Amino acid sequence: MKSIFYSLLIVFTISSIPSFAQKKFSEGTISYDVVINTNSDKPKNADYLDGTTVVNYIKGNKSRSEMVSPLGNLVTIHDSSKNSIVILKEFGEQKYMITLTPADWKDANKKYEGISFTYDPSAEKVLQGYTCKKAIGTLQDGTTYTVWYTPDLVPENKNFQYETRSLPGLALEYEINSKDQKVTYKVSKINFSPVTASKFDLPKSGYRVMTYAETKGKN
Repeated sequence: MKSIFYSLLIVFTISSIPSFAQKKFSEGTISYDVVINTNSDKPKNADYLDGTTVVNYIKGNKSRSEMVSPLGNLVTIHDSSKNSIVILKEFGEQKYMITLTPADWKDANKKYEGISFTYDPSAEKVLQGYTCKKAIGTLQDGTTYTVWYTPDLVPENKNFQYETRSLPGLALEYEINSKDQKVTYKVSKINFSPVTASKFDLPKSGYRVMTYAETKGKN
């Protein structure tokens, strides 16, 4: 009887390993370092953005992405429960609060609509202790970019990373090609500590409030 019990215990333990290996990411902070390469020996404006960082705060259906660069800050606050998207731009003394509808948000990210990914099962590398797999994303215009993602962490809220949201895991390193420059995002830290609710509060003053249509020169 004991031998049967131990055999069943071993089978149960082995069969349970995959379910424990994968973790739902529902709250925490994901930080990235950003490197911009213009593939040119001559300095360009984009080169001065090296040292830029992006920090994503996630709490359930809310996300806040902060991009801090030498030229200014860009914050995107997304609350799915209210269908609310707000972008805060700070460049020197200029501060703008831009409100978007879900349709506006889709339009702002339309270049990433219809992405198709192909996967290389033989390619792997480790980032921040997580084994990552390689995927190649292809946009509708034929542009391609490389993503390294871990299937061990699956974000429940994927609004903070529009360009990789259809991947079966969390992107820890990815590159985006834009004209003559390549922008690479590489994870620098993953923190599972709770995020304070105040992180998603909107400023009550100090910003010029605009709609997404106004930023595009409409109406």
